[in-house]
Amino acid sequence: MSYVEETLQIGAGPDEVWRLVGDPVAMTGLTAECVHMEWLGASSGPSVGARFRGRNRSGWRRWTTTCTIVRYVPDEEIAWDVAAGPLAVARWAYRVEPGEADGTTVISERYDDHRGALLRAVGPLVRGTGDADALNRTNIRATLARIKERAEA
Repeated sequence: MSYVEETLQIGAGPDEVWRLVGDPVAMTGLTAECVHMEWLGASSGPSVGARFRGRNRSGWRRWTTTCTIVRYVPDEEIAWDVAAGPLAVARWAYRVEPGEADGTTVISERYDDHRGALLRAVGPLVRGTGDADALNRTNIRATLARIKERAEA
Protein backbone atom coordinates (compact mmCIF):
# COMPACT_ATOMS: atom_id res chain seq x y z
CA MET A 1 0.00 0.00 0.00
CA SER A 2 1.26 3.45 -0.85
CA TYR A 3 0.61 6.82 0.67
CA VAL A 4 1.02 10.47 -0.25
CA GLU A 5 1.30 13.28 2.30
CA GLU A 6 1.82 17.01 1.89
CA THR A 7 2.16 19.72 4.51
CA LEU A 8 1.64 23.45 4.17
CA GLN A 9 2.15 26.48 6.42
CA ILE A 10 -0.88 28.78 6.54
CA GLY A 11 -0.98 32.35 7.77
CA ALA A 12 -4.16 31.86 9.79
CA GLY A 13 -4.84 30.37 13.19
CA PRO A 14 -5.62 26.68 13.76
CA ASP A 15 -9.27 27.47 14.62
CA GLU A 16 -9.81 29.06 11.21
CA VAL A 17 -8.10 26.22 9.37
CA TRP A 18 -9.97 23.55 11.35
CA ARG A 19 -13.25 25.29 10.49
CA LEU A 20 -12.44 24.56 6.83
CA VAL A 21 -11.40 20.90 7.14
CA GLY A 22 -13.03 19.56 10.31
CA ASP A 23 -16.30 18.80 8.52
CA PRO A 24 -15.73 17.00 5.21
CA VAL A 25 -19.23 17.79 3.93
CA ALA A 26 -18.45 21.49 4.28
CA MET A 27 -15.31 21.10 2.13
CA THR A 28 -17.21 21.38 -1.14
CA GLY A 29 -15.29 23.77 -3.37
CA LEU A 30 -11.95 23.11 -1.68
CA THR A 31 -11.06 19.63 -2.88
CA ALA A 32 -9.58 18.87 -6.27
CA GLU A 33 -11.83 15.94 -7.25
CA CYS A 34 -14.71 15.72 -4.80
CA VAL A 35 -17.34 18.19 -5.97
CA HIS A 36 -20.18 17.41 -3.56
CA MET A 37 -20.55 15.64 -0.23
CA GLU A 38 -23.64 14.80 1.80
CA TRP A 39 -24.26 13.05 5.11
CA LEU A 40 -25.86 9.60 4.96
CA GLY A 41 -28.46 8.00 7.22
CA ALA A 42 -28.59 9.45 10.73
CA SER A 43 -25.23 11.20 10.29
CA SER A 44 -25.44 14.98 10.40
CA GLY A 45 -21.93 16.01 11.40
CA PRO A 46 -18.43 14.69 11.89
CA SER A 47 -17.87 11.96 14.49
CA VAL A 48 -16.33 8.50 14.44
CA GLY A 49 -18.68 6.22 12.51
CA ALA A 50 -20.49 9.03 10.67
CA ARG A 51 -20.96 8.29 6.97
CA PHE A 52 -21.15 10.54 3.94
CA ARG A 53 -21.27 10.23 0.17
CA GLY A 54 -18.76 11.94 -2.07
CA ARG A 55 -19.44 12.78 -5.70
CA ASN A 56 -16.20 13.05 -7.62
CA ARG A 57 -15.06 14.35 -10.98
CA SER A 58 -11.86 14.19 -12.98
CA GLY A 59 -12.31 15.70 -16.43
CA TRP A 60 -15.32 13.98 -17.99
CA ARG A 61 -15.11 11.07 -15.53
CA ARG A 62 -17.60 10.88 -12.65
CA TRP A 63 -17.92 8.47 -9.72
CA THR A 64 -19.45 8.23 -6.26
CA THR A 65 -17.92 6.90 -3.06
CA THR A 66 -19.13 6.19 0.45
CA CYS A 67 -16.98 7.45 3.31
CA THR A 68 -16.87 6.57 7.00
CA ILE A 69 -15.10 8.75 9.56
CA VAL A 70 -12.60 6.56 11.43
CA ARG A 71 -10.75 9.20 13.46
CA TYR A 72 -12.05 12.47 14.81
CA VAL A 73 -10.13 14.62 17.27
CA PRO A 74 -11.80 18.05 17.26
CA ASP A 75 -9.47 20.90 16.33
CA GLU A 76 -6.65 18.44 15.47
CA GLU A 77 -7.36 15.54 13.14
CA ILE A 78 -10.01 13.91 10.99
CA ALA A 79 -9.70 10.78 8.84
CA TRP A 80 -12.18 8.81 6.79
CA ASP A 81 -12.15 5.56 4.87
CA VAL A 82 -13.45 5.62 1.31
CA ALA A 83 -15.22 2.72 -0.38
CA ALA A 84 -16.66 2.06 -3.82
CA GLY A 85 -19.51 -0.29 -3.01
CA PRO A 86 -18.00 -3.06 -0.88
CA LEU A 87 -14.43 -2.35 -2.04
CA ALA A 88 -11.94 -0.35 0.03
CA VAL A 89 -10.39 2.57 -1.85
CA ALA A 90 -8.41 4.79 0.50
CA ARG A 91 -8.09 6.68 3.75
CA TRP A 92 -7.95 10.48 3.63
CA ALA A 93 -6.80 12.48 6.64
CA TYR A 94 -6.19 16.08 7.69
CA ARG A 95 -4.09 17.15 10.65
CA VAL A 96 -4.04 20.74 11.95
CA GLU A 97 -1.27 21.99 14.26
CA PRO A 98 -0.21 25.42 15.48
CA GLY A 99 2.64 26.87 13.43
CA GLU A 100 5.89 28.15 14.88
CA ALA A 101 4.77 31.78 14.60
CA ASP A 102 1.68 33.06 16.42
CA GLY A 103 -1.43 32.99 14.28
CA THR A 104 -0.10 30.38 11.86
CA THR A 105 -1.00 26.77 11.23
CA VAL A 106 0.66 23.72 9.76
CA ILE A 107 -1.85 21.55 7.89
CA SER A 108 -1.16 18.06 6.57
CA GLU A 109 -3.27 16.10 4.13
CA ARG A 110 -2.61 12.38 3.69
CA TYR A 111 -3.88 9.74 1.28
CA ASP A 112 -3.38 6.04 2.04
CA ASP A 113 -4.14 3.75 -0.90
CA HIS A 114 -6.30 0.80 0.21
CA ARG A 115 -7.25 -0.47 -3.25
CA GLY A 116 -7.09 -4.17 -3.96
CA ALA A 117 -6.14 -5.74 -7.28
CA LEU A 118 -9.55 -5.13 -8.91
CA LEU A 119 -9.66 -1.40 -8.17
CA ARG A 120 -6.00 -1.02 -9.11
CA ALA A 121 -6.85 -2.58 -12.48
CA VAL A 122 -9.86 -0.33 -13.20
CA GLY A 123 -8.43 2.78 -11.51
CA PRO A 124 -6.86 4.16 -14.71
CA LEU A 125 -10.25 3.98 -16.43
CA VAL A 126 -12.10 5.63 -13.54
CA ARG A 127 -9.61 8.41 -12.78
CA GLY A 128 -7.80 8.72 -16.08
CA THR A 129 -4.30 7.95 -14.80
CA GLY A 130 -2.09 4.95 -14.20
CA ASP A 131 -0.14 6.83 -11.52
CA ALA A 132 -2.61 7.39 -8.67
CA ASP A 133 0.12 8.61 -6.30
CA ALA A 134 1.24 11.37 -8.68
CA LEU A 135 -2.36 12.46 -9.33
CA ASN A 136 -3.14 12.44 -5.61
CA ARG A 137 -0.02 14.50 -4.84
CA THR A 138 -1.10 17.07 -7.44
CA ASN A 139 -4.66 17.10 -6.08
CA ILE A 140 -3.51 17.38 -2.45
CA ARG A 141 -1.33 20.37 -3.32
CA ALA A 142 -4.25 22.02 -5.11
CA THR A 143 -6.59 21.36 -2.18
CA LEU A 144 -4.11 22.70 0.38
CA ALA A 145 -3.57 25.81 -1.75
CA ARG A 146 -7.34 26.41 -1.80
CA ILE A 147 -7.56 25.92 1.97
CA LYS A 148 -4.67 28.39 2.44
CA GLU A 149 -6.28 30.95 0.16
CA ARG A 150 -9.63 30.75 1.93
CA ALA A 151 -8.12 30.72 5.45
CA GLU A 152 -5.91 33.73 4.76
CA ALA A 153 -8.67 35.78 3.07
